[in-house]
Parts: sequence; structure tokens; C-alpha cells
Amino acid sequence: MDKRLNDIVILVRGAGEMATGVVHRLASCHFKVCMTETSNPQAVRREVAFSEVIFDSEKEVEGVIAKRVESQDQIPEVWKEGKIPILIDPEIRVKEFLKPDVLIDATLAKKNLGTKITDAPLVIGLGPGFRAGKDVHLVIETNRGHNLGRIIANGGAEPNTGIPGPIGGYTEERVIRAPKEGKFKALKKIGDDVKANENVAMVDNVEVQSRIAGVIRGLIRDGTEVWKGMKLGDVDPRGMKAHCYTISDKARTISGGVLQALMERFIG
Repeated sequence: MDKRLNDIVILVRGAGEMATGVVHRLASCHFKVCMTETSNPQAVRREVAFSEVIFDSEKEVEGVIAKRVESQDQIPEVWKEGKIPILIDPEIRVKEFLKPDVLIDATLAKKNLGTKITDAPLVIGLGPGFRAGKDVHLVIETNRGHNLGRIIANGGAEPNTGIPGPIGGYTEERVIRAPKEGKFKALKKIGDDVKANENVAMVDNVEVQSRIAGVIRGLIRDGTEVWKGMKLGDVDPRGMKAHCYTISDKARTISGGVLQALMERFIG
């Protein structure tokens, strides 16, 4: 390919925690990156999710700033500002305007929401729901363990287990879930310390408690309409407040797999 690396245009579908980790690394390597989101993202680890720009206009994560744009025409100007443009466009219609060299589906929806191998010269899917060589060119493994971040050129990622990865010896216990359908109201905020069985939120008039002691690493936005069993937040038993505001080891590993895939494609 005759383009310089910093002229390569990358479109990323989704702007949640893992997408943000990927984009942070790519932007730090001077790629031109644009992201799309839905009008009502429900990120839990909001302090490290660029999807917050949908509500707050701009969001900084570890020195990289994302900025919401209202139309595709604003994208080049935001790039000139050294920021990541994000627009509400769940159907990724902006690809017709950008004509990206790379499209990355980072929604982590556990299924393909419509991404096609013809969407760009290089199409990458994160996690289960994609088949390399069919839906996308490459898949990046997102399941914690030995293969995390591995590039898959044939077949798909490991199936979703439904069990959160272990942190400090806890898996499902560290997740805060909705006890019923209703409106979410936070009593604590990200970065707060909590005790086991302490009230951290309400869903309508029902209390929501943390099952373990630690620090609240993630929590959805106030006023969100939730369903029974929905993930509302997570508690980090290690109690390190800095972890609430920095990209996780998992996101960094996945982003490394994506960067390697790009280097293998465009250098060599």
C-alpha cells in the first residue's frame, strides 16, 4: 500500500471500554481514527470509555481526547485538533464518506450487528460473533486467558462464557446487577470505596448492594432504564483507585493484537 501509516483511515464501530483501549493505542501511533456510537451508550467503566462524549461533548482518557461531532463534515477539523471524532451512527453510514482503509467492529455485542467483510480493505472483529474469512478478515480474541489478544485468520474467537474474568479471586461476585426492571439511581460514584453488602444504588425503590468490599471501578449513568440482571457496575477488590481511571490490562492486550494486525497488513 502506498499510503503513509499516518494517512491510513480507521473507522471503529463502538466506543466502549475495549474500543477505547484500541483507539487510544492507534491514536497514540498517529493513525487517523474515527468512532461511531449509539445515541444511548451504556458503558459501565465510563471513566475509560470514549462513549461518554455522547453526553459530555468531550472525553479524555490517559491524555487522548475524543470529541463528539454532529456531522461527518466536521471529522477532518477534529483530526486537525489532534482529537478523535465520534458521531452517533450505529449503522456506520459514515463509511461511505470516509472510505476507511480499516474498519474495526469493537461493539463486543457477542454477535455481528451487520459488519461485512466488504466494508473496508481490512475488516477486524473483536471477540465472538465473527468468522474470519467470512464476516471479517481477522478476529481478535477477547476472552481472558492464554489466547487474549491473539489474531485469528481462520474461524472465530472463543465463545462467550458469561462469567466475568477473575480479579483478586472474584468473578461474578464483583459485578453489580439490577435486581429488577426500572430506573437506576446511583448512591455511590466511580472511585468510591465500598464494603461488602453496602448499598451502592437503587432501582426504583429497591436497594442494590455490593457483594464484596473494594473500590467501584465502573457504574452506569443515573437515570438509565435497566432490566433485571443487567450489569450496573463492578467492584475491584484490589482497592486501587487509579485502576478506575486507567485502561485495563485486557484492553491493552486486545489493542496490541489490533496494532500487530495493522502492522502486518501495511508494513512488509
